[in-house]
Amino acid sequence: METRRILMRSLAVAVVIASVIWTTTAEDNKVNGSCCTKVSTANVTDPIINIRLQRKSLPCVKAVIFKTKRGEFCIDPKQRWVEKKVKQFFRAQRNKCMTSTPPPTSSISDQTHVKIMHI
Repeated sequence: METRRILMRSLAVAVVIASVIWTTTAEDNKVNGSCCTKVSTANVTDPIINIRLQRKSLPCVKAVIFKTKRGEFCIDPKQRWVEKKVKQFFRAQRNKCMTSTPPPTSSISDQTHVKIMHI
């Protein structure tokens, strides 16, 4: 019982420390001003609203910028998970566009239909 309590306390402390480190890292790598001057390797777990690529042009560095409700985050594009995350985002956007487009109200034949009258 005592071992279990010690384990739970240790786990709680580890979670708090990890949260502080992640938050600090994420805050340091938000877009400052007009560009990213450094990048993070931390995985973005918040829902992504938008993605854009920043090219290297000093003082700006090459980065993938993930926009979330908490802000924009500068991420190292060389990370393995970044390519997967970008593909997932654009696949979801494409599927969203395909399912949200209303069906056409008329076809081309309806628009060019000519009524023939017999005399």
